[in-house]
Amino acid sequence: MAANVEIYTWSTCPFCIRAKALLDKKGVEYTEYCIDGDYEAKEKMTQRANGRSSLPQIFINDQPIGGCDELYSLESMSKLDSLLAKTA
Repeated sequence: MAANVEIYTWSTCPFCIRAKALLDKKGVEYTEYCIDGDYEAKEKMTQRANGRSSLPQIFINDQPIGGCDELYSLESMSKLDSLLAKTA
C-alpha cells in the first residue's frame, strides 16, 4: 500500500504547480487541498506544518515534509521514493 500524501496549494502558486508536477511524474496519488483565500484552512495547515505557513505544504503519512524545495531535495538525495513507499 502506498503512502498517504497530502498537499496544500493555491491554484496559481508556481511552487505548488511544480511540486504537484513531480508527484504526478512519479505516479503518486495525493489529496490536494486548494485553499485559495480560505484562511481557516490555511491556519489548520500551519498548525499541522509546525508553524510553516508558506505554500505548498506537503505531508507524507501525516508527517510534515515542507514545501516544493524540500520535496525536490528529497528527490535529489534519493530519499523520496522510500518515504512514498512507507505506509502509515
